[in-house]
Amino acid sequence: MGNLYPKKISKIRELDKFKVFIWTLFDFANTSYSIVVVTFLYAVYFKQTVVGGEPIGDFYWSIGTSLSMLITAFISPILGAVADHSVGKKRFLLLFTLLCIISTSLLFYVQAGDIFLGILLFVLANIGFEAGLVFYDSFLPEITAPKNFGRVSGYGFAMGYLGSLTTLAIVYPFISKEMIKETFPIAALIFLVFSLPLFFFLKDTRKKRESDESFLMIGLSRVFNTITNLKNYKNLSLFLLSFFIYIEGVNTVIFFSGNYAITTLHFSLTQLIIFFIIVQSTAIVGSLLFGFIADSHGQKKSLVISLYVWILTILFAYLTSDQNGFLTKFFAEFFNTSIVDVEKNSFYVVGLLAGSVMGATQSTSRSLMSKLTPFDKKTEFFGFYSFFGKSSAIIGPLVFGYVSYISGTQRLAILTIGIFFVLGIAVLRFVKDS
Repeated sequence: MGNLYPKKISKIRELDKFKVFIWTLFDFANTSYSIVVVTFLYAVYFKQTVVGGEPIGDFYWSIGTSLSMLITAFISPILGAVADHSVGKKRFLLLFTLLCIISTSLLFYVQAGDIFLGILLFVLANIGFEAGLVFYDSFLPEITAPKNFGRVSGYGFAMGYLGSLTTLAIVYPFISKEMIKETFPIAALIFLVFSLPLFFFLKDTRKKRESDESFLMIGLSRVFNTITNLKNYKNLSLFLLSFFIYIEGVNTVIFFSGNYAITTLHFSLTQLIIFFIIVQSTAIVGSLLFGFIADSHGQKKSLVISLYVWILTILFAYLTSDQNGFLTKFFAEFFNTSIVDVEKNSFYVVGLLAGSVMGATQSTSRSLMSKLTPFDKKTEFFGFYSFFGKSSAIIGPLVFGYVSYISGTQRLAILTIGIFFVLGIAVLRFVKDS
């Protein structure tokens, strides 16, 4: 892969430690949105307050997540191609960051019964968050050398989970006083403040415009050319297919873990905070550890390990959420405790396992994508990376929400997540990372 990154450029990028820190600080910033809105507080608020705790709330939530991902999936390749051509990544990143921040702030006004408004603002916020990641991710090849992609990407995710812990600490006083709506503008403010350094200190590569053709037509033309020439990038295509499948499972876990804990296991908000502290803490360690594994032993091997841990996590969650199951009864007798306590404590273990690979899977995927992508097409190809990642988040949440709705239980829906990890591994085995 050395021909994709000139030696002179790679050598310079090894020295950009300040730029790496500024880049990772954006991860610190945007996870305030993901933990408060997507994973935890607004996800639970929407199900319990806006929809009144009805089972169809899962289906409504899945519609919102899938719709936002569908829109993002189709605009990401075009935006990436346009940014590569002339306009620059940073202004697009700023635009979508502000969309997310403003929409998140407005969630404060969503009341019980405001289902349409609640979904609309969430869709807009999530489009801003997810579309912005196209441009944020594509900075990676510009701030460090290819041999450091794994650990630098890991630094970003670790910083992100540190941001989640910091955000939880800031909003906890409001949660303890049941001031849930107030946490939404607070998350938006945190996102705004800590994202500013990137816009002030990082510069992106910009090309001189060579024609008067509209940026939209340029973007569509480049995307079409990329698609038609995709046969020349067979290894990259296989990776994107694998990524499309297994990231489906990761996204579904992120979107529904909070709702599952509240609805099925009857967690209190305090218990849910403990759960997410476990997830974020182990995710920091996992992101760093798997980053070093990826650089030392290869991204593919690192990914495969993380996906096997995911499968183990899903099976453990399914088996320990059955009050009549053999594993639940065994733990209850062995630890001399009640079935209910076993279910709740086991979910903390699920959080520990999931956290250890949640950031690692995403981080290693990003670094492998950087390694496989031609340097002069980095933003355009990261647009396709985003397309596969976002479009994959359409099916998983819909399947989970629909199975949960028609069966009346979220436990059966858990098994649908594991299928994506198994199929992802099956395709990933054909990918060459060297």
